[in-house]
Amino acid sequence: MQTHLSEWAQQLPRSEEAQAILRSCVHCGFCNATCPTYLDQGNELDGPRGRIYLIKMFLEGQATSELTQHHLDRCLSCRNCETTCPSGVKYHALLDIGRSALEPRVQRSLKARATRVALTQILPEPGRVQALLGVARAVRPLLPQALKEKVPQKDAGNTARPAVRHERRVLMLEGCVQPAMAPAINAATARVLDRLGISVTPIAQAGCCGASSFHLGAQEQGLEQARRNIDAWWPQIEQGAIAIVQTSSGCGAFVKEYVDLFKNDPAYAERARRVSELAKDLVQVLEELPLEQCMDGKERPRLAFHCPCTLQHAQKLGGRVESVLTRLGFELGAVPDSHLCCGSAGTYSLTQPEIAGRLRDRKLDALESSKPDVIATANMACGNHLNSAGRTKVRHWIELVDEHLSVQTA
Repeated sequence: MQTHLSEWAQQLPRSEEAQAILRSCVHCGFCNATCPTYLDQGNELDGPRGRIYLIKMFLEGQATSELTQHHLDRCLSCRNCETTCPSGVKYHALLDIGRSALEPRVQRSLKARATRVALTQILPEPGRVQALLGVARAVRPLLPQALKEKVPQKDAGNTARPAVRHERRVLMLEGCVQPAMAPAINAATARVLDRLGISVTPIAQAGCCGASSFHLGAQEQGLEQARRNIDAWWPQIEQGAIAIVQTSSGCGAFVKEYVDLFKNDPAYAERARRVSELAKDLVQVLEELPLEQCMDGKERPRLAFHCPCTLQHAQKLGGRVESVLTRLGFELGAVPDSHLCCGSAGTYSLTQPEIAGRLRDRKLDALESSKPDVIATANMACGNHLNSAGRTKVRHWIELVDEHLSVQTA
């Protein structure tokens, strides 16, 4: 695709990257066939090819409008199009560049600005999320149905963690929303790893990965949160931590991109490269360990596995959790159109609730088609979004594994 960036666009920090991505697109349209918003809306501008044209026009100085922002906002950032693209277009990077450049040039409504400020100030802070959840749960019966379904019930799972006792140690991204909404997930992870001779070293200073702020237009805030994590983890990395484990695939996808986000930052480039190198989704750690030796012989529930977009399209780990669960004796039902997004997409279910709701219901229809007892996922946010429909229970897969560990100690 031929491009002629405007003078102001050429001054952007990532202008050369944007131009290279634009030129790699051959506008074949294969991406539209797997784009959830294009399939939902049937509008060229709600597909990757159309959005690429909008970004091109904007960076060439031809269009700066609310319409452009509207269609970029509607993108889920699911990266399904990247899996499909025969030319290897790095669409998500172009989208980040376009959104960042457009944000200061188009005035949002007061309501939209307030929503985004609230999300970027609350979600990255576990204490604030916990306080807000407490209030929301207290008044939940009084809320309209649309809001009521967004408020999850209190997690009643086991939050006990083993003491650090093994020589082999990993770090674990605790996250921001997950400790408040579903603390049992990371606790279950610590117990399973402990049974396999690996301890999780707690790092209190680490927190939000930075993804939510970054993708809501507050990119510098997101990068600062990433720097905080790098600084917090670095002493343990120097002391031999073997991995940084993520139990949320969305966070994992972003941490693995630290290497690209900081490649031009002389103070953080090398450490970011090392952090991304050590970042592992939980399945990447467990699939190489003799987990079968720790499992009980009890009957397993029948599962359908929801493979989050950030696991299959961003991290390219589709099928890996399913393989581990099958290996451990769980029966998995087939899931039609498993490549399509559930509509959660970080904060998307809050900023685009109508589209997110339709995608959620279609995903649940697909997941429930094999009549599972439980739906398993690898991303808490996706699980919470799917659970908001009040249909088949959705749980993180590591909780199911933890519940089927034998009582025998390691």
